[in-house]
Amino acid sequence: MPSLHHSSPSIKTLSDTQMTMVITHHLPIFSTCFVLSLLSTALSTHLYSGVEDTQGISNDWFPEILRVEAVARLTELGKVSDADGYLERTYLSPASIRAGSLIRGWMEEAGLRTWVDQMGNIHGRVEGMNASSKALLIGSHLDTVIDAGMFDGALGIISALSAMKVLNVNGQLGKLKRPVEMIAFCDEEGVRFQSTFLGSAALAGVLPVSALQIQDKSGVTLQNLLKGNYIEISEESFFQLKYNPESVWGYIEVHIEQGPVLESVGLPLGVVKGIAGQTRLKVTVRGSQGHAGTVPMSMRQDPMAAAAELIVLLESLCKHPDDFLSYDGHCKGVTAESLAGSLTIFTVDIRAMDNMGREAVIYELSNRMHQICDRRSVSCIIERKHDANAVACDTGLSSQLKSAAYTAMTRMAGEVSDDVPVLMSGAGHDAMAMSHLTKVGMLFVRCRGGISHSPAEHVSDDDVWAAGLAILSFLETQL
Repeated sequence: MPSLHHSSPSIKTLSDTQMTMVITHHLPIFSTCFVLSLLSTALSTHLYSGVEDTQGISNDWFPEILRVEAVARLTELGKVSDADGYLERTYLSPASIRAGSLIRGWMEEAGLRTWVDQMGNIHGRVEGMNASSKALLIGSHLDTVIDAGMFDGALGIISALSAMKVLNVNGQLGKLKRPVEMIAFCDEEGVRFQSTFLGSAALAGVLPVSALQIQDKSGVTLQNLLKGNYIEISEESFFQLKYNPESVWGYIEVHIEQGPVLESVGLPLGVVKGIAGQTRLKVTVRGSQGHAGTVPMSMRQDPMAAAAELIVLLESLCKHPDDFLSYDGHCKGVTAESLAGSLTIFTVDIRAMDNMGREAVIYELSNRMHQICDRRSVSCIIERKHDANAVACDTGLSSQLKSAAYTAMTRMAGEVSDDVPVLMSGAGHDAMAMSHLTKVGMLFVRCRGGISHSPAEHVSDDDVWAAGLAILSFLETQL
């Protein structure tokens, strides 16, 4: 049976603010990324190890459904792709339609009433004992990035679906005290239309009707794409997609961590305290070309050298914010995208749970960037391309998810001496959009090496099982 046990050394404490830097260099393009992970608790280091077969596992915890079948379904979804040799499943592509059909069939097998809405989201619902009560929504996304892993998004769908199936098999599905609705969101990654959260934002009422006219790279509008898939939508019916906030009790989501923290502390599950706010800046540095032998160094206007100094400034600001700011600020990353001739452009991606801290970093960074460019006699244009405020997860839902995660780990391991980690999410999720509709909570699942958006993305069979058990434990509180 899987177990949780101490590793050596016995105790390792993680600081409240942890910074990791990853640098990749592909001439002539440099890419630099600084990733910030905030932990609200100090965690001791342990190793969770489990067998990769079901021999000796108690049937009380439904390994056939939550582990064996769940892993098989994740593997099956991972093969549903628009590309040969790698996973690609973008919004309403042929593979996306096939994946949606699979998921809808599995929902019906679990005893749920299903439908597809006018954005292409797949829904499965059970009314429980009181159909007029506010509904619990559980969701994640079925789309992927290009050359994706098979767990991002899909794990959240399959974990919830498996838990619902267990309730159905046990005759408890109809005993839920409130309606429970699963949603497989059609588009979270935003690959096709370069606009994230299309599915969840429509239900939350924060997607503008003008989104129907955005175009993909082939010039196909969102509205025409829907029409081509036999989904008729008008501006009038678009507004009917929004859920009434009075009809919704809350939203929860299971997702791979996409980071290394859970693996570092040796635990399969963690509770998300919030999703970082994000600001993206486009920085253009313009200078002039000159002869290498005839222009004195003091008179040169080299945008490449200026951009390099700006990037080092950003690195220093992220690593040592107290040296720059009067209060703490946090930064996610910077990427130099184009380095050529007399023009250098790079983008800055700043993320933090504290919106004021993020603004403080942007203010200080902008001022110092302009000072450096003035000193180097080059121009500097800083454009603000994207803003999203941080989202705090509901404390009540988080407490319930934390208890459910602890119950799941205890069921699997017998005794767990560690508290469930509480993490921040540096990546965006459908829960960000759904927070405009209702209270939200999230559960993270360990992924090997913290790798995501890659074929190397991996979640162990036991951790898939743990995720399903946690959702089952949460749903049992709704009986």
